[in-house]
Amino acid sequence: MMKYIKFGLLGIVFGIIMTKGELISWFRIYEMFKFQSFHMYGVIGSAVGLGAILMLLFRKGIIKNVYGDKIIVPAKDFKWKRALFGGIIFGLGWALAGACPGPMFVLIGNGVFSILIVIFGALLGTFLYGKFQKHLPH
Repeated sequence: MMKYIKFGLLGIVFGIIMTKGELISWFRIYEMFKFQSFHMYGVIGSAVGLGAILMLLFRKGIIKNVYGDKIIVPAKDFKWKRALFGGIIFGLGWALAGACPGPMFVLIGNGVFSILIVIFGALLGTFLYGKFQKHLPH
């Protein structure tokens, strides 16, 4: 039970950081897609850099999971067409919704209940992918 409380508190801190950093602002996202501001690109670039460092630490066994076991990151064959197509779909959804998946629940915490439509769409898309996954080109 204690680990759930810790993760809940971590989620609250994440939400506060997202809110104070204006990362949930549709205006900041709009600026980014119009190439008018570096704000979101700086944040995304920092996240990619931090992710690369963390992946290195996972692979070296320095960071372990909550049970103390080594995190195994399997090597994947990179397919640039899939990444490009997926990135386009993700970007279009981000631009249309005005929010990426990270801050969707933070927006609910900030009283933006219209994001529930986006969350429903994300859950529906995830469900449909699960149903049709075997029929899709991977």
